[in-house]
Amino acid sequence: MRMKKKKNGKERLNLLSNLIVSDIENFYKNKDEIYNENKPLRIEIGCGKGDFVCGKSTQEPEFNYLAIEKIADVCTLAVENYAVSRGLGALAPNGGWKTADGKIYPLGESVRFGKEQIGNVRFAIGDAKEMLCYFPENSVDAIYVNFCDPWSKKGHTKRRLTYIEFLKLYSKLLKPDGKFYFKTDNRPLFDFSLEEIEKSPLELEYHTFDLHNSEMDKTNIRTEYERNFSEKGFSINMLIAKNNK
Repeated sequence: MRMKKKKNGKERLNLLSNLIVSDIENFYKNKDEIYNENKPLRIEIGCGKGDFVCGKSTQEPEFNYLAIEKIADVCTLAVENYAVSRGLGALAPNGGWKTADGKIYPLGESVRFGKEQIGNVRFAIGDAKEMLCYFPENSVDAIYVNFCDPWSKKGHTKRRLTYIEFLKLYSKLLKPDGKFYFKTDNRPLFDFSLEEIEKSPLELEYHTFDLHNSEMDKTNIRTEYERNFSEKGFSINMLIAKNNK
């Protein structure tokens, strides 16, 4: 995802720093202290502006969520959008953060919310492949990948988040019968992903080439990207694969 560099991006992230996991190496070991409640963990890889994790964490609150985003400026928007969705305030007109009770924290400070206030989502900035190496086997309930870069250029196949080596990693991390969910508007990428699933330890449980006209759309969380491309006439492809080990 390309976007203009955010003004005061680092300072804006620092304002909401207790929503962000800074020590990913020890995250899993310390997760019971990081979240307010001990719940099964779900991971979204490439959370974008946070539409999906905001919606999913409300729709299925019985889970904890870790939303990973490689681009810091994009994650800034995701963190801020989640904070707004939780009723934690909003960006102040002249910079900083204005909490729901009207207090303004200027840039350079951090708002210290309680764990109960910030709910069941945390964010991490960095490369997912590197981060996931710190998670134990059979530790994750579900993994979501939504509208990732198709890496369509020749020679970039191994960078796709549904390449066989990524699927093997997901299988290693997922609990027995844990689920991998994937959505894309890119049909060639989706066809490739179906082929890779067949070669992987995961078992294809469901797929559709037209999510918005399927029964699965009843619980589908539509992201801004998804709505935009659907309105342009693109069909949304979706699959669910179960960990079969």
